[in-house]
Amino acid sequence: MTDVREQLLSIEQKYKCFKQQQFIFIRALERSREQARDKTEPVSTVTQVQRYMNHHCSNSTDRRIFSLFLEIISDLDDVLKHLESLLSSRNTSSEGLNACKELLSPNSNISQLRAHYPHDEINRLSCDEARNFYGGIMSVIPMALDLLTKYSRGGAAQHITPTATETSQNLETVADLYKDTRRYKKGTGGWHAGKPAWKPPGNTRR
Repeated sequence: MTDVREQLLSIEQKYKCFKQQQFIFIRALERSREQARDKTEPVSTVTQVQRYMNHHCSNSTDRRIFSLFLEIISDLDDVLKHLESLLSSRNTSSEGLNACKELLSPNSNISQLRAHYPHDEINRLSCDEARNFYGGIMSVIPMALDLLTKYSRGGAAQHITPTATETSQNLETVADLYKDTRRYKKGTGGWHAGKPAWKPPGNTRR
């Protein structure tokens, strides 16, 4: 597990860099959605971001931020595969890893997922419309990081036999497991109500 934890620490550092450029990412998505004539639909899958980079990217800045996002997704998938191989050698599986696999699947519709406190990616989106369009794609990395980090520390969902994993795996499982990783302990003051939405300077449009 030492190698896995080192990989996750490296991904966390890379993700901090990405978070600092969140609004560059959102603007890149807005431009690409306009070029692709997708303005009425939310960004729902990782494949959609890949398609924007390949076919609807208007400048090098947009291409770089898309590339960074996809690189982090790929790194998370590598960690997931590493953990799956460790479990496979023990002839076991994990509901948490199965859920994370669904979360990171390129074609999974993650538009309805939302990362919660202490993550602030959603609150930093400027309005409800932006949250509806980009809330899911901005949640996929922090949610996957939480699930994989919890597992690497021995706190993931219990190991189960392969036959028990034959039940259908969907994103409701992801959301349920993710809530467990964010649950406050009793006496810490309850759930965080969230900060006011951040708005770019000079942007008064709601």
